Amino acid sequence: MKRVIVACGSGVATSQTVASKVKRILSEKKISAEVEAVDIKSLDHLIKNCDVYVAITKPKKAYGIPTLNGIAFLTGMGLDAEIEKLIATLK
Repeated sequence: MKRVIVACGSGVATSQTVASKVKRILSEKKISAEVEAVDIKSLDHLIKNCDVYVAITKPKKAYGIPTLNGIAFLTGMGLDAEIEKLIATLK
């Protein structure tokens, strides 16, 4: 199964909100994927098994997987483009 990881500073509020929205979008598009919200400190360890990273903060390094703008999922600005990238990567 494909895996999406969403990371913010604490892994609680913002990443949970974005992860919920990503899950809903994927469900609506009938795309099966595991979506997990984590804290930024756990990212290096957990990202090794992921297909997509949704970044709430600007990534400090490249992880070798598609990285999406998580702020778009919060604000709606640029959301359509990020959804397209998400779907294309997971199909």
